[in-house]
Amino acid sequence: MGEYSRALSFHEKALEIRQKTLPPNHPSLANSYNNIGAVYNNMTEYSKALSFYEKALEIDQKTLPPNHLDLSTSYNNIGMVYNDMGEYSKALSYYEKALEIDQKTHPSNHPDLAGSYNNI
Repeated sequence: MGEYSRALSFHEKALEIRQKTLPPNHPSLANSYNNIGAVYNNMTEYSKALSFYEKALEIDQKTLPPNHLDLSTSYNNIGMVYNDMGEYSKALSYYEKALEIDQKTHPSNHPDLAGSYNNI
């Protein structure tokens, strides 16, 4: 709906609650960071989007197995921002990391693989 400030307000409230009630590397915090990053990306505030997506990735890397699909999502999110910024080699690097995870966790005809190939 384009109500970015309203969306940010709600996502920030969720993040605040999670920060008060969960350990600092809890996957739900990564989810909040991804949500906030998505809003900033939609607002074309790419440096802010990257900052939040990178926080999510950091948590995912610390708490999840190396082939977890949430890691693939984080890599795709960061790749998307770099793509939107026109930094295609950086985007490609992150998209390839996502594809590698998707190839290990999905059958060869899974739609998520199609999405990863499309991104690349």
